[in-house]
Amino acid sequence: MFKLFNKPKTETFVAPATGTLIPITAVQDPVFSEKTMGDGYAVEPTADTITAPVTGIVQAIFPTKHALTLVTPQGLEVILHIGLDTVDLNGTPFTPQVTEGQSVTAGIPLVTMDREAIAASGKQTTVVVVLTNMARVAEFPTINTAQVVAGDSVALVTVTK
Repeated sequence: MFKLFNKPKTETFVAPATGTLIPITAVQDPVFSEKTMGDGYAVEPTADTITAPVTGIVQAIFPTKHALTLVTPQGLEVILHIGLDTVDLNGTPFTPQVTEGQSVTAGIPLVTMDREAIAASGKQTTVVVVLTNMARVAEFPTINTAQVVAGDSVALVTVTK
């Protein structure tokens, strides 16, 4: 009977873009691939719309618009990083669709990016999702390479109490 009350808490993570889902270890940036900031996954996008990888609150939008932080209802801190080394672009190819403090549902549009402009600047368009407070994560699943559509469920993360 008490197992009903001790059910593990989970958070569902979805693809933040349509394209190819890859494990974070395959990202072409050692800060992400070596899990320096935390565990997660990435998508090589084939579309310009970037969506919320999880339900939560937009905690911050970086001034350069290349990254956002979200906090989930279970307290997981998530960075959505759009492109690699795109901080150098000073926000030009990014148009946020949300504001700081806004509640979002997994799969809703957060940012529109101009993939052509990013590629023309010599940067990669990889969209990375990183859980930064891994002490709150009891279990993070293995991510396998697959074709995904923005909003597709890609990971069920078990949260510590």
